[in-house]
Amino acid sequence: MIRLFRYATPLFFLLLSGCVLGPDHIPPEMPFPSKFSEGGVISNADVTVAAWWTSFNDPKLTSYVEQGISQNLNVQQAIERINSAAANVTLAGASALPNLTLDGAHTVSGEKGEIRKQTDTLNTSAGKLSLSWLLDLFGVHSRNSESAKAALDSAYASVDMAKLAFINDIISSYVDARYYQRRLALLQASLKSRRETFDLTKFQFHAGAASGLDVVRAEGLVQSTLAEIPSLEANFLTSAHRIATLLGKPAGSMVAEIGKSSNQPAFRTDVKVGIPADIIRNRPDIRKAERDLAAVTAQIGVAEAKLFPSITLSGSISPSGINQRGVHGDLTSWSFGPSLNLPILDGGSLRANVEVAKSEAMIAYLKWKSSVLKAIEQVENALVAVHRDARTVQALKTEVETAQETLRLSTASYKEGASSLLDVLEAQRSLSVAQASLATAIQQRAKHYVALNSAVGGGYNPVAKAPTASN
Repeated sequence: MIRLFRYATPLFFLLLSGCVLGPDHIPPEMPFPSKFSEGGVISNADVTVAAWWTSFNDPKLTSYVEQGISQNLNVQQAIERINSAAANVTLAGASALPNLTLDGAHTVSGEKGEIRKQTDTLNTSAGKLSLSWLLDLFGVHSRNSESAKAALDSAYASVDMAKLAFINDIISSYVDARYYQRRLALLQASLKSRRETFDLTKFQFHAGAASGLDVVRAEGLVQSTLAEIPSLEANFLTSAHRIATLLGKPAGSMVAEIGKSSNQPAFRTDVKVGIPADIIRNRPDIRKAERDLAAVTAQIGVAEAKLFPSITLSGSISPSGINQRGVHGDLTSWSFGPSLNLPILDGGSLRANVEVAKSEAMIAYLKWKSSVLKAIEQVENALVAVHRDARTVQALKTEVETAQETLRLSTASYKEGASSLLDVLEAQRSLSVAQASLATAIQQRAKHYVALNSAVGGGYNPVAKAPTASN
């Protein structure tokens, strides 16, 4: 008997330690170019903590970003999912531990009848202590715990994704709101100029120096300007409503605040990017895809372990007692032993589950690879846009200056009778178009700068406070 115990004990602990089935997760890799094709200033700083929006030098915009990173409802939802994922880690770890339960009961019963003329009371007490432990022979608990921890990491990455999406959305909405304000201000100035031209034309018409056609043309230009205003006002209100919603406030609550005049946001810094390999570390969506891959890879081992037998150790102790009319009795029963579960015929479902797990892991890997390639494409496209936007803005500024001078000269010439009203109207139209194009170019350059910083994964964990300088 002693000899049998000597050999059985090591075998028991060998089974207890078990082996872990399934592949171990290895973080995926892929080749990257040494730099982005569009260049840019290469910085070794951690872009995830850089408050890059301060380069717009707009305190109101900075305050909105700082408020919303903690107040945005999508970010709060993502944070709450961390609690759920953390609880799943606890559940996965608990499944590997013995399960101990205690039950107890006490009952009082009696009988009363005509024959005995008395009440006979019976007191019964019973309890049960039960233990069960599913031995992790093939790594089911280990892989489940590994998968749950990877899912928790994925939940943290989802919070960073929500922050990055919020920053992108609120700054883009702010840029749009200021763009529509600028367009409205330009239209109001243009409307004033065209009304003055219209009044001057009517005066000259009555003096016999202008024709009725000139009056109609001048009036038509005034009306066309008025027709552009409502849509721009609607677009401004829509952008303001979006900002309020992103900050967790009712849609109309911030219209007056945002409506205060301000210049269009224009960044005043060099375009700083890292190298393509930094994308994997900085982009939260790529980190989430890698953690999702780790989670489903662990599930391959879980599925493979179900192909093999499982052993459960169980036992119980059940004391009970009886008390009736001075008669006392105690009884304790106990049991202990292992139980074996051996899959024999399952119609191929268990092996099919293994193939499903492997397929899901491959899908997760392809999703990770797609996320990386998409991220690099986004950075390259944003660099292309930002670099060319600068040239566009500069050219349009020169065009606006030229159009302003043309309008000044044509207006003076018209007042002196040296040129026709048509020249003035054409100069006004050209200036209006050039100013609108410049405002649009500034808007697009700012939004492309936002897209670039979002593409490199910048600013979702800011540590620096923004400056309070005004525009």
